[in-house]
Parts: sequence; C-alpha cells; structure tokens
Amino acid sequence: MREPLPEWPLFGMAEDVRPALRQAAQQNQPLALATLVSVEGGGPRPVGTQMVFAEAIVCGYFSGGCVESDIADHAASCLEDGQPRRLVYGEGSPWPDIQLLCGARIEIFLERVPAGDPALAQLLAAQAERRPAVWISDGVRRLCAEPETQNPWEGAILRRYDPTPRLVVFGSDPTALAISQLGAQSGFETTLVRPKGPEAGPPIAGIAYLRSEPEAALAAIGTDPWTAIAIATHNLETDRTALAAALPSAAGYVGLLGARKRLPERLAPLRAAGVPENVLLRVHAPIGLDIGGKAPWEVAVSVIGEIMALRHARAPATPREPVSKRDRENAWSASRPKEIKPADQEQF
Repeated sequence: MREPLPEWPLFGMAEDVRPALRQAAQQNQPLALATLVSVEGGGPRPVGTQMVFAEAIVCGYFSGGCVESDIADHAASCLEDGQPRRLVYGEGSPWPDIQLLCGARIEIFLERVPAGDPALAQLLAAQAERRPAVWISDGVRRLCAEPETQNPWEGAILRRYDPTPRLVVFGSDPTALAISQLGAQSGFETTLVRPKGPEAGPPIAGIAYLRSEPEAALAAIGTDPWTAIAIATHNLETDRTALAAALPSAAGYVGLLGARKRLPERLAPLRAAGVPENVLLRVHAPIGLDIGGKAPWEVAVSVIGEIMALRHARAPATPREPVSKRDRENAWSASRPKEIKPADQEQF
C-alpha cells in the first residue's frame, strides 16, 4: 500500500519535474511519469504538465487536489505491473465520483520508467548541457531526441523540454536581492553578480554568487535564449559595463532598472561605440511590468512577471494606459475591507 500524499502539497510547487527524475535516477529507482495529454473545458493546468512518483518522491500537480491522490494510486499500480495507462477525469471518466471543480475533462498518460532507462539518461544529459529535447513514448518504447528530428509514432506522446530558465542579476541593494530571491523561488537558476563585492554571498537559498566584472561574469555563467539578465546596480558605470556585456549576448531578456529619463545617458556610450539601434532596443527599461510599486518586492514581482510573460508570449489585449498616483491610491482604498459597525454586526 502506498504512502498517502502529504497534507500540504508543497510537491506541487515545482513546475519542472526533471529534478525529481534526476533524484530517482541517482537513487536507481524506477519511477512513474504522468503527463497531461488532453484538456477540455479550461482545466487548471496546460497540456504537457507532469507528475513524478517514486519511492519517497512525488512532484508536480494537475488539479490542485481533485485527482492527485487517485493518480498516485494508479502510479503505484503502474510501478508494480509496468503497464502504461491513460486516465480520464471528467466527462467520460470511469470514475464519475472524481470530479474537477472547474468542470474540465483531462486525460493523463501514465508510464513506468525503469531505473537506468537510456531515454531518461539522455533527457537528464540534455538538461545538464542546456539543450532542448523531446520525450517520445508509448509507455513501452521511448526515446529522447532533438526537437523536430523525430515524430511520435501511433500511440505515443511527445513532450518538449527546454533548458531550465536562468536569471542573472547585477546589483547588491534590497531590490537586487529581492529579484534574485524571487527568481530562485520561481524556478530560475539564479546568479547574483556584485563586482568587487564581499567574499561571502548573501544568505539567500538557491542562488549562486559572483564578484567578477560583468563581462567575465557572463562568460563564466554562459548565456542562451533561456537566460534573463536584470541590471539593478544603481551605479551608472556598472550599468553601462553590464549593458555592454549583456546586449551582444545570446540572452533572451535584458532589463535595466532606473528612470526612463536617464536611459539615454546610459545608452549614449554604447551608441557612440557603434552598437546598432536594433540591439539597443533589446533593453527593457524601465525594467519590469508597470504595476505602480517601487518597494523591493514590488519591483521583483514586476521583473519576474515581465520575464515570464515574455517567455509565454503573453501580451495585453489592449495597450496599457498610464495609471495616476491618485487613481492607484483610490483603487487601493476601495479594495480594503470596510469597517464593520455594531449595527452591521447585528445583521449577521
């Protein structure tokens, strides 16, 4: 009989299941891999979402609590008999007592991946080398290949994996620390760069730390289209050197903290050095989404939000209109709960 799932589903906060796959592989354990292959009616998770089940390992989520325990039961059976399964919840399900509160219909493909499986080893190698890869499997035969080099055969699923998103933050003040910490918590491989900073890095879990100059730091870290760079130093010279190193790189995002009116003086040396205008246009400045806040965590939310929005190619349906300070204050006041007076209390 399997162990019950934890009462607090922290296992569902991980979007990328590859660390769980790696953990099972390192422990030489077989695992059950569940992949969401169909969603109808607006389910809470997109197609491609995955869960992993192995001894003392559970990772990912599909519905926020509606189906996870039942899937864990099927995963335990799959690990025992090795047979793949397709599970349907919602309309047409053989388990009508298990319903998603959102009313969706979802289909999940469940397979047993043996310890030492070659396709799994190739997938983990691709992650370590920051190469995109696709997983193709019918539950019996599986392979891991470069994207667009293999098509799924009849009865097989295909799931693409991109390199883990990476975040490089230049800076040392509370805003830079907040961006770094939120980035790490959001699943980015995060490095904080503080040129000539103290020997010891900040006491923040999950981030790397470098003291080198921007060009050397980016060379050591490496950049690719899945890399985001946030420049938040509050130092004009460091901003310029960081921009000079970041803009020619392969990074998919380069953001600069600071007022819009100061952007020309930061870009002037690059423009004078002959950096093309189309390269200068890569800079997201002021950095982050316009949410109106300037406190460290507010800026961090805006920065990580903008990076994620661009990664998922989400854009506002209509252009955003500037919101005045007075309008923001009025909206904030209106959102606060009103005081309950004695006369109001008697009505409950």
